[in-house]
Amino acid sequence: MEKRFYETTFIVNSSLDDDHIDNIIKSVEDMITRAGGTVVSTERIGRRRLAYPIAKRNNGYYVSLEYEIADPALVAKLEQTFHHNEDILRALTLTLSPREVAAKHNRQAEAAMQTKQAEPSPSPDESNGEEQATVESDEESISEENAD
Repeated sequence: MEKRFYETTFIVNSSLDDDHIDNIIKSVEDMITRAGGTVVSTERIGRRRLAYPIAKRNNGYYVSLEYEIADPALVAKLEQTFHHNEDILRALTLTLSPREVAAKHNRQAEAAMQTKQAEPSPSPDESNGEEQATVESDEESISEENAD
């Protein structure tokens, strides 16, 4: 049976402490791996304000998981687990085609390259001093010309 790619984004109650949130995320990842799936990436987006209140809550901790599994029944089991867990406010699971997964990883790689290129280069003070010596010699030649 061929493995399919899925992306699940879920919102955890943000009033929980960080250890409890980490345990919830870990339990979801363990559920996927126990069923023979592979967690490709886990993106902890963090605490955000909700667009509208859910269960009288205005904030949530967003988590996005990318994984691949062979048995689509696991997705239904995950959704059922999310529905019964009071600490998980909402969940959305999408099926991703291999082409979409490749495009997403390419975008992430390009963004990482742009971030790396945007890092500032060392300033002239931090360099080996060659540029500073050139400036001093130019100032000396200008002062000599003015003396004439």
